[in-house]
Amino acid sequence: MDQKTNPHDPNEEQHGAGARRILGSAGKQARAVFSLAGARAFARLSGRSRLEQTLLVGLWLLAAGLMAFFIYLVALIPLTPGISDLHQARTARPSVILSADGKELGTFEKGLQERVKLSQISPHVIKALISTEDHRFYDHHGVDFRRVAGALVATARGDAQGGSTITQQLARNMFPEEIGRARSINRKMKELITAIKIENTYSKTEILEAYLNTVPFLYNAYGIEMAARTYFGKPALKLDVLESSTLVGMLKGTHYYNPVTSPERAKARRNVVLGQMAKHGAFSQARYEALAKRPLRTRFARLNDRSGKDDHFTAHVRKWLLEWAEENDYDLALDGLVVHTTLDLELQDAARRAVERQANTLQAIADVEWAWPSMPRSTSTGMYTSMRGDVDPFAYYWSSHGRELDAFVRESASYRRAVEDGEAPEDALKRLKRDRGFMAELKEAKSRLEAGFVAMDPTTGEVRAWIGSRSFERDQFDHVAQAARQPGSTFKPIVYAAALERGIPPDRTYRDAVQDIRIGDGRGKAWRPTDMSGNTGAMMTMRDGLVLSKNTITAQVMQEVGLSPIVRLAQAMGIRESKLESVPSLALGTSPVTLLEMVSTYSTIAALGEYRKPVFVRRITDREGKVIADFAPGAPERALTQDASIALIDMLRGVVNRGTGGGVRYRFGVYGDVAGKTGTTQNNTDGWFILMHPQLVAGAWVGFNDNRVTMRSSYWGQGGHNALLLVGDFMRTALESGKLDPNALLPGGRPPAPRRIEEPEEEIEELPGELDMEGQAPEDEMEVPDPDPALDIQPAPPAQPVQPIQPAPLPEPAPVEPPPQGEDPII
Repeated sequence: MDQKTNPHDPNEEQHGAGARRILGSAGKQARAVFSLAGARAFARLSGRSRLEQTLLVGLWLLAAGLMAFFIYLVALIPLTPGISDLHQARTARPSVILSADGKELGTFEKGLQERVKLSQISPHVIKALISTEDHRFYDHHGVDFRRVAGALVATARGDAQGGSTITQQLARNMFPEEIGRARSINRKMKELITAIKIENTYSKTEILEAYLNTVPFLYNAYGIEMAARTYFGKPALKLDVLESSTLVGMLKGTHYYNPVTSPERAKARRNVVLGQMAKHGAFSQARYEALAKRPLRTRFARLNDRSGKDDHFTAHVRKWLLEWAEENDYDLALDGLVVHTTLDLELQDAARRAVERQANTLQAIADVEWAWPSMPRSTSTGMYTSMRGDVDPFAYYWSSHGRELDAFVRESASYRRAVEDGEAPEDALKRLKRDRGFMAELKEAKSRLEAGFVAMDPTTGEVRAWIGSRSFERDQFDHVAQAARQPGSTFKPIVYAAALERGIPPDRTYRDAVQDIRIGDGRGKAWRPTDMSGNTGAMMTMRDGLVLSKNTITAQVMQEVGLSPIVRLAQAMGIRESKLESVPSLALGTSPVTLLEMVSTYSTIAALGEYRKPVFVRRITDREGKVIADFAPGAPERALTQDASIALIDMLRGVVNRGTGGGVRYRFGVYGDVAGKTGTTQNNTDGWFILMHPQLVAGAWVGFNDNRVTMRSSYWGQGGHNALLLVGDFMRTALESGKLDPNALLPGGRPPAPRRIEEPEEEIEELPGELDMEGQAPEDEMEVPDPDPALDIQPAPPAQPVQPIQPAPLPEPAPVEPPPQGEDPII
């Protein structure tokens, strides 16, 4: 048994007895001291008159009280901010996030704040402030004891008044947590001590400057400069006497004297300030009377919150920085750090426009295709955008998918709350379905197409562009780094890379036919992947199997290589967060991954097999420009041999030149040495396209947040016809603007011959094939039960409706000769 808990431990008994003897001895000594002191005090009092005795006792009590108060103050000093804290608070500056070219992307500031010098503030403001808040400001040393005494007398008479000086108010504003806001003697003493420290550290000018730069003025505006712009549309230097008095008057109670919502009270308070200015000599009484009659005029305009600059990239950086700052003991709101990111603002803007333009076009296509039972069919985006205004979007989808609609209602927060409050599930379902506003909002959110886009430099791993959704304000879920979706055929190059690593040449042939694929000892269930475009039964090279995205060929390659090498290689090349399922269908892209992981993987291919971790912050400097953290790319990790990388790049060139990725050439005129891969998943749920240029690898995903909603047609549901539009639009802009060199070559590349921009008469399509397992019913024959109403399903909240932006139709190229027959996408 532990000695500390053993009641029979002789050592413990000895220690206890010793402690009792010591305490007993100390108690006796204390009693002796107090007894002696009492005897002496009694001796001094004895023989004196009653009045003298009373006065002596009173003096002793007063001295004891003063001594106790002094000890109390001394004990409080360590609990108040120190000199270093004062310096930090005065020089506090929010950290900023910059793009690679030095443009501000976001800040960590508390509200809207812009610090200005006292010389940049109207003299009327300073006169109004001192006259009203602290007219002996230049005469005291932080605490105006005359004013405190006057405030105590007034309060005793029933007229509560404050006695805080400007310096004391500054102490509260600078250190709200250390000093507090509670009405207590403890808080008042902390405030007094801190005010004295401030006065001993800074000049009166510096104190006024700090006060006027930190005081809050509602509407997320902090400091006189932001207040002047918010309420009067001008800088603080231009404020006249009436405007200055209005703002200073707000300091007594910003909500109560708000000139926007309570103009009469604000005017009355303004006139009180004017009266104080006249009383203390700022102007004559006649001038005061003339000014007091003037109406209250504001030019209120709420300024855009700088945090509104945020997008998915800055949000990702913020999350990472908060962890970094905590680990390294930095305050991002005060320390004025400068965070230099890798984002290229021109490329980011090109990506934003491409996503907005092409996603709006694809939304119009989905809206029109799902509007009627008979689906219009066209490869022209212009037809859909012209029809969009004349249809009821998704009307046929909702009328033909009653089970899904009921499930969406049951998964909503409104339904869940109703059931939790005791409403019968079926009654709640019926009531909500009768609620037109609720149903319109639900349908609009579920039928909103989403997209993600990211581009990175393969030679460094630095992220150049990052668009996490069509609108950050509407959907803050990041489809670059958060959303894990099935990658479809974009995963296939990893399978072929594993084969190349095994020494299998690109010209190795396999039979293009449906076969039973068995993994391991061959005794497991057979897997029979098919291609919706059919199979020729002829022999086909591994190169053509990738170019034409043949499921049958990919499955045979996977069987020959084995699953474990493919999983290991995928992880080495860039899929390092998502857990890959080691099942046969992995080869066709059924295991969910993020877009960032896939683009990182293709960057490894473009960099001759060298993996570089994605970098989004280059370095962090302090306010003087000194580098305090450097995140320069380290030594790359070899994931793939150079020979295998060169061979794989050449195979992926074929996808663009004669396969499913040809749209970047004939739709967008992207020539030069590029290579890439499309991807389409089962039921057109996800569309992918990733394109490699020697200087940049760009990838996009297109789909719906709820994968029960999909593109309707097999044509527009393919990655080569949806995600490719985003990448092609972006890449065209990047090349035309000179951000990318059109003559740069990928490893093993040769300058392509000039070609006309022509659309083939028959495109290579990527249609999802079947992924049947032996003994399993086809997917369309399987019963899918409705979700249990009792399940606590928490989907993303429905987004608020916004005004749609008209999509711009793509230029329609002229048809020409058909390319070789080909690709069948995958799942």
